[in-house]
Amino acid sequence: MSHPSRSFPWLLRAALALVLLGGAAVPALAQDATPAADEPALLVDDAATANPDLVEVVIDDPAGLGAPEQMLMAPEGTTVSVVAAGIDRPRFMTFDDAGNLLVGGAGAGAVYRYSYADGMLGEQETLVDGLDQPASVALHTVDGTEYLYVGENYQVSRFTYDAAGPVGEQEVVVPELPTGGHNTRTVAFGPDGMMYLAVGSSCNICEEEDEIRATVARANPDGSDLQIIATGLRNAVGLAFDPTSGQLWATVNERDTLGDEIPPDFVTMVHEGGYYGWPECLPPAAVPQTEGADCSNVIPPTVGIQAHSAPLGLTFLDGEGIPADLSGDLVVVQHGSWNRSDPAEPKLLHIVLEDGQPVAAMDLVTGWQDESGERWGRSAGIVVAPDGSLIVSDDENGMIYRVTLAG
Repeated sequence: MSHPSRSFPWLLRAALALVLLGGAAVPALAQDATPAADEPALLVDDAATANPDLVEVVIDDPAGLGAPEQMLMAPEGTTVSVVAAGIDRPRFMTFDDAGNLLVGGAGAGAVYRYSYADGMLGEQETLVDGLDQPASVALHTVDGTEYLYVGENYQVSRFTYDAAGPVGEQEVVVPELPTGGHNTRTVAFGPDGMMYLAVGSSCNICEEEDEIRATVARANPDGSDLQIIATGLRNAVGLAFDPTSGQLWATVNERDTLGDEIPPDFVTMVHEGGYYGWPECLPPAAVPQTEGADCSNVIPPTVGIQAHSAPLGLTFLDGEGIPADLSGDLVVVQHGSWNRSDPAEPKLLHIVLEDGQPVAAMDLVTGWQDESGERWGRSAGIVVAPDGSLIVSDDENGMIYRVTLAG
């Protein structure tokens, strides 16, 4: 199989410069005409998103899976239950059309399937194993054939998928991705039927040798014609499309070692042809990281959040069972900091959207970390279940929670 082509950063930036100067742009980079703002639409930290209306919620354990004897904080009327346990680093998840939950078990190198009914998960079924840190999973149908796509550390694979049977043989569609450094490879499919791929940087702050590092790229479902569409995203982890507008959003983990509050991590719309600043420029105001850096063309993040809070999964609240006052909003999973002197806590963050634009942000679920900074769990991935509840993975204690919001 021939290797997918990759566009180089200097080509991308040249194309962006042509757009900004009114010249002719490369067609593959000119489809998103949405103008970027001069500053974030919303800039908040943990103090600003603290929600005094959250109350203690007992974690139910209806299947006797060994739920921790802990409390979470959530809106009044919310219920939380453990629906799966014993998974080695569960990360991102998706539901198939039959209502089964698919889970990327990054630590075990496996993808699991669970039936889902009446708010409960069935027995664990191993669909694929022997993989290299499969942190993301996605389903997509091509010419009547459904495929399971898996983002591994060094490649993207797909398998023919049957909701009632085993998967088919592995087909590598994006081979030879660089390894080392940030190792998640997130795969998502857009309303255009194309495959989108996020690849993080190899380092904290450096000039990359491989052009696909710190980017979001797009390819055909078979992996052909892989083109970088946005650069300067140090570690884009979560990808999600707004179901109303089709706009792509990403969570981005920014650089370390510059202080507890600098720079903010962010959640952002991804604009085609956009350059988001890493490593030359610091968000949110595109301050030069090094003397002489040109930050004039940097797109600011849409939402700046707590520095070092490590946003991972994200999902739009869409579908049956979602409370009407939350429908269309965005929920972001913050994994919590690893090196901040005052640890940023793992939590779910609710971003309120109006006409697709963020207008407010507040904590939705907290409590995985106590006041001393000690943690008993770390939220990682999130997906909306067919009944409108939120399914949240915890990659520290190997559990999956079902969160049902009052409505």
